[in-house]
Amino acid sequence: MTIFHAAYIAALIVEAIIRIPYNQRRKQIRVSVNRLTSGDSALLGLLFLGMFLLPVVLIFTPWLAFANYTLPDWAGWLGVVLMVASVLVFWRAHLDLGRNWTPTLQILDQQTLVETGLYHWIRHPMYAAQWLWVLAQPLLLQNWLAGVVGALVFVPLYLYRVAHEERMMVDQFGETYRAYMGRTGRVLPKLGVRSGNLG
Repeated sequence: MTIFHAAYIAALIVEAIIRIPYNQRRKQIRVSVNRLTSGDSALLGLLFLGMFLLPVVLIFTPWLAFANYTLPDWAGWLGVVLMVASVLVFWRAHLDLGRNWTPTLQILDQQTLVETGLYHWIRHPMYAAQWLWVLAQPLLLQNWLAGVVGALVFVPLYLYRVAHEERMMVDQFGETYRAYMGRTGRVLPKLGVRSGNLG
């Protein structure tokens, strides 16, 4: 295992630990809207394959070595920086959402619209964290399968989920969410918008 492989495994472990208390809390709250579809479940399964299963196979077995490539050391260290940024955004997004977090297209009972912390600037910090992850992955896992497939499966998930998620939020929060969309970017802050109160 290289130091870059170790960094990838460490990030997987840290994100799992971050999510544990939020997942336990979520299971105790009634779901009021559920728009999970078979397509959504299939894309999540592909994401598991590309961002967990193939990387674990690469790191702990020789089976994918035929697809390795080599990058200079600085590329691997850039991957470490991007992965640390990904985990930090992931952690902060969970902290900002609190009891409102769900892993799928659901709205929980008494869910509120969060507009503070990272959500003051962007509507989808979780996806921003995922974008940082898929940029880091081929730099840390220098393999055409384990390194690149994660990004290939994330792009369709992102395009599908964001559109459906925003439609669900408009249905739930109406003009309040439309105004929020006008002030914020999806995964990057919208230029020219005044900061106001971060909350």
